[in-house]
Amino acid sequence: MQAKASDTGFASKAVMRLVGLGAITALAVALVQGSALRGAPGEDTDWASYHGNPGGDHFSPLTQITPANVASLTPAWRLDTGEGGLQTTPLAIGGTLYAMTPEQEVLAIDGAKGSILWRRTLADANKQPVRGLSFWTDGKERRLLVGAGMYLHALDPATGAPIDSFGDHGRIDMRQGLGRPAEAIALALTTPATIWGDLAIVGFRTAEATPAAPGAIRAYDVRSGALRWTFNTIPHPGQPGHETWPADAWKTAGGANNWAGMVVDTARGILFAPTGSAVDDFYGGNRQGDNLYANSLVALDARTGRLLWHHQLVHHDIQDRDPPSPPVLLTVQHNGKPVEAVAQATKHGVLFLFDRVTGEPLFPIDEVPIPASIVPGEHSAPTQPMPRLPAPYARQRLTPDLLTNRTPAAHAQALKAFADLASDGPFAPMQVGKSTVVFPGFDGGAEWGGQAIARGKGILYINANDVAWTGALAPASQAQGAAVYQQNCAACHGLDRKGSPPDFPSLTDVFSRRLEGDVASTILHGQGRMPAFSNLAPQMTALMDYLRNGDQPQRGEMQAIGSGSAQGQRFIFTGYRKFLDADGYPAVAPPWGTLSAIDMNTGQYLWHIPFGEYPALKASGMATTGSENYGGPITTASGLLFIGATIYDHQLRAFDAGSGKVLWQTTLPQAGTATPMTYMAGGRQFVVIATSNARDAKSPPGTGYSAFALPRH
Repeated sequence: MQAKASDTGFASKAVMRLVGLGAITALAVALVQGSALRGAPGEDTDWASYHGNPGGDHFSPLTQITPANVASLTPAWRLDTGEGGLQTTPLAIGGTLYAMTPEQEVLAIDGAKGSILWRRTLADANKQPVRGLSFWTDGKERRLLVGAGMYLHALDPATGAPIDSFGDHGRIDMRQGLGRPAEAIALALTTPATIWGDLAIVGFRTAEATPAAPGAIRAYDVRSGALRWTFNTIPHPGQPGHETWPADAWKTAGGANNWAGMVVDTARGILFAPTGSAVDDFYGGNRQGDNLYANSLVALDARTGRLLWHHQLVHHDIQDRDPPSPPVLLTVQHNGKPVEAVAQATKHGVLFLFDRVTGEPLFPIDEVPIPASIVPGEHSAPTQPMPRLPAPYARQRLTPDLLTNRTPAAHAQALKAFADLASDGPFAPMQVGKSTVVFPGFDGGAEWGGQAIARGKGILYINANDVAWTGALAPASQAQGAAVYQQNCAACHGLDRKGSPPDFPSLTDVFSRRLEGDVASTILHGQGRMPAFSNLAPQMTALMDYLRNGDQPQRGEMQAIGSGSAQGQRFIFTGYRKFLDADGYPAVAPPWGTLSAIDMNTGQYLWHIPFGEYPALKASGMATTGSENYGGPITTASGLLFIGATIYDHQLRAFDAGSGKVLWQTTLPQAGTATPMTYMAGGRQFVVIATSNARDAKSPPGTGYSAFALPRH
């Protein structure tokens, strides 16, 4: 009975499903009002939520920095945090920043000076990126919630000390309660908990291949750590959506997890959660059906976890087209009336806009026929939902006329390579033995940094990647070490172990470069973009033998595990590959990255510009190529948009939000691959961004936080 993108009569069906929401709304308002006591974060001066506020709109009401004076911004302080990957957007509460290091240490920082007030090392920390933290107060108690590795920690914001009464002596093991043995589950909390009332609502990242954790969304009591409710994104028998999977899939299927984060309408108590792909990402022969609630935007009663409405954005996903960022709450003018809406961006370059209460699409959605899979055992969805407005913010189909013309040689090479690829739009299925173009690429379109709005105007700002990748399938191996590698490692490092540097390093001859213990530690604990695979400990000997010897006989004596590979998977993904020219630049024509302003009242673009540069190409006269970018924008009430994100030019830019004109920019020590934030401390407005060169292997390693402010008078 839930709203679905392929249903007709959206409004009437969705309204019928929401009978009784009024009572929930009244209770939600009461709960929120009850928590808004003295000691709560200052809305006008702080950055108290991951994306600025519970609605996730990346908007700050601060106005000290304006279009007229932004050109005077100067460095205020810098805090270096070592080598690794850093993607954290700090919180700012009463002049104190709460942030992370690449080693998952928690920092409290004097927001005016940049000095460390306290530092907390978390037990069992790893090197997974932590993109944000959560803060809760009822006016008396205060808690800092930190997801790190497989644990959700509760810390005292004043000292960093664990709060012993929360969970198991200050933390919760998120592997517990998922209906699978904890030791068989690999997951990580890269996105912070969403706070509503006295609940911390949590999703997680899990493996991209079998076995993977089932993506339950869970709410915990922020004081005790007790589990308050669970929403099963892979429905159990008797739950709506169970019929869209094989009957027993709920026992073994994985994914459909909320890894990108959630937002909440605090007044109504409605939680909005985008969900990830079902596992395996690229072959769904063992999960026939639409696979609800994977690849969906689900609206839940934040108090109980009850499903209010949903829309599946991709049916039976076999291209890893899950929504990459939290949705955004905004108000738009629709049919002459203000409508409180929710917007969801996608990797494949389109924006969906819904009435946040009813789930009604505010722009028509068509079910568009797509190419059918020819892979044995696979039954792809016949159609996919595509909104009529706004137009896609990334190109949708790669054709010969869109190949690079950077040089005649680069064009000739791209044309030759393209002739051997399948290219049939954003939902072209993978093939066995022939690579398929994925355009926009696996990293979007939109990415995890999220979007910003001009509050009160209905304008949404989005940065996007616009480069092509390729991928293919291959028969799965029956050898134990090879099967373990294929299931867990090949997607990133390739079936041939050559990777796709610099994003995914080669593993050929890895033991000539790294000690075996270091390799094993990285596999078990994760590092940077690579998740932790603690569940592989029992299979480590076979995997290490395979990394050492390749397809040569292993100590495992070529043991067969299941039919083909783990969980009977017949085909595996051969690896992510960017479509590049011989010089390492995208083999498609620019722009390779864009920044757009979209009027969500009408669905029309106000401006759409190339975003980012390659310094070497700029020096040769190609200054408007755009580049890949990771991390989102923020906006201020004074009409500014701040964004870093571009991985090669290391710029932090301030745009006029109305025109898209650059008003100020500065070169950061490393790329600003995180969403910035802004706050007041000591009477000054600061803009802070995390920096890291983890995505640019040609630049010196390093991470840190850079702060900017107007000069003191």
